[in-house]
Amino acid sequence: MSYIRRITVMLAGLAAAALAFCQAVPAGASPAAVPAVSGTEHFQSVNASATASTRPVIAFGVFTAPAVDHIGNGTDRLVFPAGTVKVEHSMGTGPVTVNPKTCLFTANQQGTVKILGGTGKYAGIRGGGTFRSSVLAILARSGGKCSMTKPPAAFQHIIQVSLHVTL
Repeated sequence: MSYIRRITVMLAGLAAAALAFCQAVPAGASPAAVPAVSGTEHFQSVNASATASTRPVIAFGVFTAPAVDHIGNGTDRLVFPAGTVKVEHSMGTGPVTVNPKTCLFTANQQGTVKILGGTGKYAGIRGGGTFRSSVLAILARSGGKCSMTKPPAAFQHIIQVSLHVTL
């Protein structure tokens, strides 16, 4: 899978992490005893590996908590301390450029996220939102040219998500 595709696939999974946090059930409470909660949640992921199959997420807003995003091909699984959330995401659209002399790669994309379901404290979660992704990398060289198939020499990926969720 090319790094551009991998990056795009990783983007939307983070959105679900924020969604799940908005709807978390307080510790010790039964999900049936807690009324439905709706709100806006934000999260951010900063990743320095183009080859990782997971990435860290920090959710903040209505709730603050960590998650690990298990990156899929159009569907991601977010693992929280108290459950999981499955999300579907668009591939993202926006400019992608490569400087053929310096091998500087940039991608600034945006897209949508839809929650497919959850487990544990996130059972019954629903909602969606948008993501923005920014990638800055220095591509490896192969035969004197920039390579899209080899791991980059340097890589930074920032994802920001804003969602409205109900649980």
